[in-house]
Amino acid sequence: MVAKRRLSKSADEHDEANAKDLSRAKKSKIGGRKRTTSVQEGEVDDDTIFVQLLKSAGMILKHGNQPNKLSLDQAVFQKKLCQALRKHPRYPNVVQEFVSGLESHIEGRDKFRNCLLPCGQSQEGESSNNLNYQESLIKLLLGIEILQPSVMNTLFEKIPEFMYDGIPEDGINMPRLIISQFKWLDRIIDSKDLTSKIMQLISVASLEIQRDIITSLPEILEDAQHNEIAKELNSLLQQNTQLTVPILDALSSLNLHAELLIEVRHSVMSTLSAVKLDDLPVIVKFIFHAITTEDALEVITELRMNLELESCVLPSQLQIGWDKQKQKSVTGTLVNQENCGHDCVAIMFDVIKAAVRFQKATAEAWIKAIEVVDSAAGHKVIDLLVLLILHTTSTNNTKKQVEKLLRSKIRLGHIGDQLLQVAFRSHALVVREYFPSVLSLAQTLLRSSDVTVVSFGSQMYKHAFMMFDSYCQQEVVGALVTHVCSGFTTEVDVSLDVLTDLVSQNSSTMAVYAIFVKGILDYMDNLSPQQIRKLFFVLSTLAFSKWQEGSHIQDDMHIVIRKQLSSTISKYKRIGIIGAVMMMGCMVNDRSKIEPSSSDVPSMTKESFRQATALLELVRTCSEQSPEAAALYYDELANLVQKGKLDPQVQELIGRSVLDDFQEDFVVDLLPETNSECLLPLKPMYDLDEEDTEGGIVINLLPLLSNSMIGNDFENAAGKQKNKKCVSPVYLASFFRLLRFCEEVQHNRNLEEIDALLGCPLYLTDFEMVEKVESLSKQERELLCSLLFHALNWFREVVNAFCKQQDTEMKGKVLLRLQNITHLQVLLEKCLAATPGYIPPLANFDLEVTEVPLTTSHAATTTKKGKKDQKGKKKQKSEGNKNSSTDSSQTEEPTEESQVQSESTQGKENTEDGKVFVNLSNYRAYFRELDTDIFFVLQCRLVTKSVLETELRTKATEVVQLRSAELMFLLEDLARKLDYMLVATAAKKVLFLKVKGDRDVGFSHLRQMTPQELAQIAVELLNPLCNHLENVHNYFQVMMAENNGVVDVLGTDVKEHQQMAVCYQLLLHILNTLFAWSGFAQHENRKLLRLALGVLANKLKEGDGEMQMEDLVRQSFRYLQNFQSSIPRCISAVNLTQLLICIAEKSLDNQNKEKIASITRGFLCQSWVLPSGEKEKGNKYNEALETLLCIYLKHTDDVLKSVEEIAGVGVPELLNSTKDGSSNTFPTLSRQTFVIFYRVMMSELDRSVKGIPAGMQSDSTEVQIEKLLRWNVAVRDFHILVNLVKVFDSRPILGVCLKHGRLFIESFLKQGMPLLDYSFKKHRGDVQSLLKTLQLSTRQLHHMCGHTKLNQDTNLTNHVPPLKKLLEIFVYRVKAMLTINKCQEAFWLGNLKNRDLQGEEILSQVSQQESGGDEESELPEDDAEEESEDELDGRESDTRKTKRDDDEGSTEVSDSD
Repeated sequence: MVAKRRLSKSADEHDEANAKDLSRAKKSKIGGRKRTTSVQEGEVDDDTIFVQLLKSAGMILKHGNQPNKLSLDQAVFQKKLCQALRKHPRYPNVVQEFVSGLESHIEGRDKFRNCLLPCGQSQEGESSNNLNYQESLIKLLLGIEILQPSVMNTLFEKIPEFMYDGIPEDGINMPRLIISQFKWLDRIIDSKDLTSKIMQLISVASLEIQRDIITSLPEILEDAQHNEIAKELNSLLQQNTQLTVPILDALSSLNLHAELLIEVRHSVMSTLSAVKLDDLPVIVKFIFHAITTEDALEVITELRMNLELESCVLPSQLQIGWDKQKQKSVTGTLVNQENCGHDCVAIMFDVIKAAVRFQKATAEAWIKAIEVVDSAAGHKVIDLLVLLILHTTSTNNTKKQVEKLLRSKIRLGHIGDQLLQVAFRSHALVVREYFPSVLSLAQTLLRSSDVTVVSFGSQMYKHAFMMFDSYCQQEVVGALVTHVCSGFTTEVDVSLDVLTDLVSQNSSTMAVYAIFVKGILDYMDNLSPQQIRKLFFVLSTLAFSKWQEGSHIQDDMHIVIRKQLSSTISKYKRIGIIGAVMMMGCMVNDRSKIEPSSSDVPSMTKESFRQATALLELVRTCSEQSPEAAALYYDELANLVQKGKLDPQVQELIGRSVLDDFQEDFVVDLLPETNSECLLPLKPMYDLDEEDTEGGIVINLLPLLSNSMIGNDFENAAGKQKNKKCVSPVYLASFFRLLRFCEEVQHNRNLEEIDALLGCPLYLTDFEMVEKVESLSKQERELLCSLLFHALNWFREVVNAFCKQQDTEMKGKVLLRLQNITHLQVLLEKCLAATPGYIPPLANFDLEVTEVPLTTSHAATTTKKGKKDQKGKKKQKSEGNKNSSTDSSQTEEPTEESQVQSESTQGKENTEDGKVFVNLSNYRAYFRELDTDIFFVLQCRLVTKSVLETELRTKATEVVQLRSAELMFLLEDLARKLDYMLVATAAKKVLFLKVKGDRDVGFSHLRQMTPQELAQIAVELLNPLCNHLENVHNYFQVMMAENNGVVDVLGTDVKEHQQMAVCYQLLLHILNTLFAWSGFAQHENRKLLRLALGVLANKLKEGDGEMQMEDLVRQSFRYLQNFQSSIPRCISAVNLTQLLICIAEKSLDNQNKEKIASITRGFLCQSWVLPSGEKEKGNKYNEALETLLCIYLKHTDDVLKSVEEIAGVGVPELLNSTKDGSSNTFPTLSRQTFVIFYRVMMSELDRSVKGIPAGMQSDSTEVQIEKLLRWNVAVRDFHILVNLVKVFDSRPILGVCLKHGRLFIESFLKQGMPLLDYSFKKHRGDVQSLLKTLQLSTRQLHHMCGHTKLNQDTNLTNHVPPLKKLLEIFVYRVKAMLTINKCQEAFWLGNLKNRDLQGEEILSQVSQQESGGDEESELPEDDAEEESEDELDGRESDTRKTKRDDDEGSTEVSDSD
């Protein structure tokens, strides 16, 4: 085109140039200079009309490889030739002769090629026209109108001659050269004929020629033929997918109608899944080219449905190892092996990127298309990649929208780790292009308040580090370090977890960036002990790995640790101890266990051994003066030994010293008589080896504790023992834990060497004094409390140690120790109640003392009401809130419930004495943590213990079993652990702002496990848990069978009944927590879920083979459903119902929904009675009842019918009962629980009517009738509920009615009134009845507004203005409906008086003025308001009167119709 424009001069310039050329020619002839002969120059010179006319017009034809020469400008040539033909005597026959000459001339390939190639310039024309490009002879002839049709026919006839030729010597593709002659013609004489011939040629041509022709079509055809050729190409596209790219390329350049464009796009979409990878970018580009604002969403939705990126992954790409041992080799593989395939995918995403950047509608459509996908199965990799593109190319507002959408999808489980993994593995180069967005999104997600979102952000960091280059790795490490230094607890935890994983999996790569991680050492003040532990693990692994890149930070770490250890402040000494032990552990790692290939190589050098032992000795000497520091040192060392990765030399050194030191410090010989100077009488207690009393051992607890307390009273005592080791019972449990792990490692988990510690007694005191604890001095009481705490912690550690031993006698002793624990806890509760202000000794040493919640708030028993008691309660509440701010979050509901229920009878007996009982769950910071191994005790049902009878000296067998108290103790701890680790749903948020205290107290060892590991343990425990569940179920079944379904107070052990009820509730709660774990949604945990469901399913029926998921869910549901008949408490009913819902969600079967509704209805129709004969009550019961009712109404088939049943049947039964009575149909419905039923019914009624679709004019008669019926039932239910306020007129009921009444009227206006507009003529009676019922309800609402204003209740009056406004809108909306249906004369206005709930008239201001003038000045502003209300409600009453009139009004309406 440019060349053509350059050649097109004005006519004057052409004539002038032509004149000059002619004059030169004449001069040369006159001058007698003869040119060389045509034969010598290779000219074609014959007498044909073709050659002569061309020659006269200025064209010289050539032989061979020489181009034809043109001596004139091509426009002048065309003009001269056209004139010569027209002026020829034989015109128009001469035209055919000319074309015949052309056909004869181009019979030879060389001549034809010369005619197709651009012409050269003759010597005469070079001087004046040497810069011009000359077209080919054929192109020039096609530009002459009288020659064009014939020349075109000739060219089309010539193309087949060269169609199947191979590649010639000159390399010129003749068909392509012929086709190029048709491009950019100034005018086409017969475009239809040309189009027809082109399509005929395409149908017979080879594939390569087809592609050339199709690609050239936009440059050949005129706009008028575009739509016609597009139809032909569209049909061709469906027949031959090999031509997809050239056809779409041509269609993109054609000017098409919108309808045709849509048709073509649909055809392209249908072939999308079958196209080659190379064709994909062109197809996507065409789809975006054909998009409009109106159909953008539809097109994008269809595109993402048909675009399968998974099929675009090459096999070589799938073989890339996830572990990525060598970053460079992986990157090289990505670049070299997948250039072709992956470049196509990258180009396609570049096309998408250009589309969303320059087309706003396309970007918005992508967001909407991704947003509407409502399942994880519906999402594809392209969704995640497109979100990255949108985040990269969009403005700040759209970026926030993308972040919000991604968070929502992650929270709902629609986009998970599996999709992210596929994106990074299969499309690493594409994701790499958007690395800044990956980093930005990861940072944003990591700061989220949702656990699943935070986990997704951490996975983004991991994948980015493992798949990208060194620049990206450095940026990832820098971002993680920034997170760690932020100070937000969860952000720090997650970032350190990511760094730990990266160091563990890619230590050689991470070692390069050790200097970045080292910077965190400057921010350790803000880190918790658990975070410091992770930090030093990361740093130590980098510093002491076999790769030397990180060794330069060793000196810095040594300096920091020595500085912290030498500090006198406990916080910094704690950091030093934790850091030193973690560093020592990395220094002396057993390489043979980490790398089996290096087992024959010496594990560590002498220098490393010397450094490790020196560091160990330094920590020991720095911590031995402080019992708390020593305890922390032993705990940290125990954690290290437990992993079993220490070098054998170091392991032997530690184990040899630990056993000797423990015996020396804490174990003494058991003597028959003891003379002690302790503050309390000394007595050996809890001896399980009574047959070995002679020469036995005993734990020297009370003397050590008494000495430490006496020593603390004298300041000089510490000075005397300054250089001596401080032996204190504070680190007794910690020291034993270290001893136990050393023995396990050395003897392959066999503890026979120290089994005497399991049954040996402790030096305690006579616990009979607990009954008279109040008579002791304060020091003696505190000593007694401390003694009990230390004894409990000793037993807890002993049980931790021996719980997995296989010896039968040891198992029996473990169960007896559990009984000792439960017995000591009862004694401790009494002692703590009598010792206010007492602070127990620490048992968890990796936290600040100030962080431990001081739980001085006690669970007081019921006392007489009075002013003093009220003051005391307020004081207690304030103290509790102040001192136990985190206990409310730490103490789970099951534990609180169990404590309250187990202590209720004890508290009742001592109510008159004014005794107070405490909740030990608030003291968890002062108890040693139970290991998860302890729960395998649940597998034991009956074990035997060999005892020696003192009288007969013969062997006897005593049966020892797990009692309800011990079972409850274990279940409470298991429930707490599962609640802490297994996040049930996305609704559980993490706290970012620091709070006083630490919610991680008591979970130090647990946090070293992953949620997956704990879930695995819980699944292994499912079988014994189900056995216990069945036992408890049978217990209550037998009890009800013996008493005809009623618990007989006189024949029931109340305490045992309470403990069994708590065990029932805890078992259901544990199962619910496990199956509600969000981790089961992840692909890698699906096998674990199947295993868990299999346990439940096999309890009902042993499966012959492997069952499908649906069968597993169905059988599990049936198994759990059987427990509904024996539920003893309402809270247990909630747990069972939630568990059934959780199981049902794993299936697509809707029948479970009906079963859940039936079960919850049964619970609502059950009377919940305590063993004492009283009905359940209290806040916990009310919350459980509300949850049950909500579940029932959400799962029932017809909410409106169920609400009508409760309100129309249950409530009248309640009204006819006694003051303390309840409904016969729903025994849970009493006067005390009516507000709960009322609130839930109103709320569910509002939710139900919002689900009724709005009426539309296009609705059929059946649809209209169905909607009218639903609205009739809803309005009837609303009327019943509103009228109940006349009977139950308490403030909470009024508030609920005002709030939800307004919401109901609002929904009716939006969705109900349009239905009445279109239904009034056909269903006049139904509409009239509906409005009449609703107006009775609105009148009652008006009375409630007046009553509320009369009482001047601020909280209630806030609901009045919006409700009044809606009532006014309702009046005018009814008038509008009548007007639409031409019945406006049936609408009239009147006045309605203000009345209270009882129907009595509320005196207006005018009436009050008549009765007394004093009140006139008191409420001057209310006059206008009351008048406006009268006027408003008068309008409302008019409508009511209209609908309340006789059939006269109805007749008028019908007449008007």
